[in-house]
Amino acid sequence: MSTANSLDTPFDVAAGDRPPLALIAGPTASGKSDCAVALGQELERRGRRAVVVNADSSQVYADLTVLSARPTEEEMGGIEHRLFGAWDGAEGCSAADWARAARETIADVHAEGAVPILVGGTGLYIRTLLDGIAPIPAIDANVREQVRAMPVADAYAALQVEDPERAARLAPADTARICRALEVVLSTGHPLAYWQQETSGGIGEAVTLYPAILLPERQALYARCDLRFARMIERGALAEVEALLARGLDPDLPVMRAIGVPELTGVVTGTCSLEEAVARGAQATRNYAKRQYTWLRHQPPEQWPRIEFENFDFKNITVILFRNLGLT
Repeated sequence: MSTANSLDTPFDVAAGDRPPLALIAGPTASGKSDCAVALGQELERRGRRAVVVNADSSQVYADLTVLSARPTEEEMGGIEHRLFGAWDGAEGCSAADWARAARETIADVHAEGAVPILVGGTGLYIRTLLDGIAPIPAIDANVREQVRAMPVADAYAALQVEDPERAARLAPADTARICRALEVVLSTGHPLAYWQQETSGGIGEAVTLYPAILLPERQALYARCDLRFARMIERGALAEVEALLARGLDPDLPVMRAIGVPELTGVVTGTCSLEEAVARGAQATRNYAKRQYTWLRHQPPEQWPRIEFENFDFKNITVILFRNLGLT
């Protein structure tokens, strides 16, 4: 078994080494994509090829180049990127779907003797990849249809009866999680907690993980969120939404609910002004960043380094990152 303590240490999977996996997580607009590229470039300067692997639930969609802030060719800095734009918007990408593709991609990168750098802020994706997923049976289509048709207040009341433990952990207006918990217990006869006792498919024990979580000062982060959405408009976000709407996709698909799509749809259909849509999109981005920040601060293992900083001095951030990953 490998005793490597640095990402740039050679590994031999055939000899039983646990291959390295770098993970850079952070809320949207925290600079994690730039850090991933900087890490890849540093590894390649040390003679180790690196590949950035996407763990962002919006950047998986080919239809969301601008609104997902997918890295441009220039921003990739000569480092190969995989699983960016890998799904057509007509096909939803669940955490299980992504984890399956990520497992295969990471295995391929390791087989090539390279170091995968996982980057993203979608906590469910990361947790599913590392820890595995609960073996929940397929949900009965009729049950799903009935649950999804219920007003959220009624669904929450039903969940309080069927699975009071789960209901107590959810906000009464959390439509997606309430519906998921209710359809599971009604369809399978067991609450989510029953199925989550046993997970499978995780790769956490098969790799040597080098994690780092970026946690910028909140107000600075929110300012970057506002700037990011404004720049998306400049880069063609409205045309991207027009193209999506022209496809006539199901409005319940994840790609149609991605931040910016519902807001800019109002501009395309003439129900709101661009100024209103930008304000709503920026607010939605800030709200999402806040949820990610909270999850990333509290949910990952305590031993995962949290890199906190007050300003976006990129050089200083990468110095701290490299030190935490054993590269200095």
